[in-house]
Amino acid sequence: MIGAAGKSLVIGIDIGTSGARAVAMDADFTVVASGSSKLADFSGDHRDPLVWWEAVKTALLQVLDGVDRGHVRAIAIDGTSGTVLPVSADGAPLAVPMMYNDPVGDADILARIKDYAPKESAAHGATSGLAKVLTFQSIPDVFRIIHQADWLAGHFTGLYDVSDENNALKTGYDPVARTWPDWIAATGARLDLLPDVLPAGVPIAGISQDAADAFGLADDVVIVAGTTDGCASFLATGADQPGDAVSALGTTLTVKMLSDRPLFAPDYGLYSHRIGDMWLAGGASNTGGVVLSAHFDNERIAALSVEIDPATDTGLDYYPLVKDGERFPVNDPAMKPRMAPRPDSDAEFLKAIFEGIAGVEALAYQRLVSLGSPSLRSIRTVGGGAKNAAWTAIRNRKMPVPFLPVASEEAAAGTARLALIGAKSAGVL
Repeated sequence: MIGAAGKSLVIGIDIGTSGARAVAMDADFTVVASGSSKLADFSGDHRDPLVWWEAVKTALLQVLDGVDRGHVRAIAIDGTSGTVLPVSADGAPLAVPMMYNDPVGDADILARIKDYAPKESAAHGATSGLAKVLTFQSIPDVFRIIHQADWLAGHFTGLYDVSDENNALKTGYDPVARTWPDWIAATGARLDLLPDVLPAGVPIAGISQDAADAFGLADDVVIVAGTTDGCASFLATGADQPGDAVSALGTTLTVKMLSDRPLFAPDYGLYSHRIGDMWLAGGASNTGGVVLSAHFDNERIAALSVEIDPATDTGLDYYPLVKDGERFPVNDPAMKPRMAPRPDSDAEFLKAIFEGIAGVEALAYQRLVSLGSPSLRSIRTVGGGAKNAAWTAIRNRKMPVPFLPVASEEAAAGTARLALIGAKSAGVL
């Protein structure tokens, strides 16, 4: 039984768009047990909070079956950013939640936010948490309007009026002043319905007796303020110093970096999450794997990559896009793809695309530095592109900093790291 030797453990839980995952982690950041479940196993309705809870319980129980439950010291939860629901004082949902990508269609609500929210606020847009608060606040008997992670954490504490600084960001929370700003009331939003906000990684409360009994946990387990799924995924990699960066090479290219100061650049859709004494900033480009898949399938990419010499340069200056428009590191809705001339060799063409995407990545980090971030210190890579050795070598040539291994790609592992911070600050680890 893991944990029987006396090692204290914490648990991180991630609820995503398709399911829940949970991991148990020791103080050395080693994941010793994991569990998972799919929302679809319980219902086809991913908006049903009861389905979220069933998925979380299932994943958590799988973890607990693999460890000594008496050694669990803390639990933290992350959820999808911008998923919001109104609740009663005992946590009962009072309406169907609005998910992270559900837009608010009320033009008056969006206009009020646009009029009063500062330009750098993350509360702008039809999918913002604040727009959803304004939609839900007229529901009878509403106690609080909270985020997905807040609601799930409430099942362990009995408190349904607490959030964390990361989930609250898109609802208008000011992470610099660490408060709900006065301008929110000017939009017509009821401040009394907003949750109290704690820094990510700070203890919320001890586990409730009901939850301790239900899961066979000690009654001194601490429930720790969590984060969003995106922040959790970053923390899972092991990046923890200013200048540490994570590049996600998926369908699109996303870059994130830890900074010792907040970065806000609304023209680039860039804002900062506060994590401890540091800030997590990043941006998303329209380039990435979507360009590769427009020209080659995965088998062809693998075969051609073997023919590539990553130590030399094609001399081609590509900015690979599949259609007009770029958002970061260049903000130009009319920007056209630059992918000519095309070499006769498919391998050379693929190499030029790799170089082009790597060039955009390098420019993205340069942009962060120009906006006030520290110098790039290291890069960890996640996503499908991380497995391509030729591409990695090309990227490292354009960005000559250490390319470090990823500790984990599981968001739940990042949330477990927050649980460790909270357990230590509470003196239970």
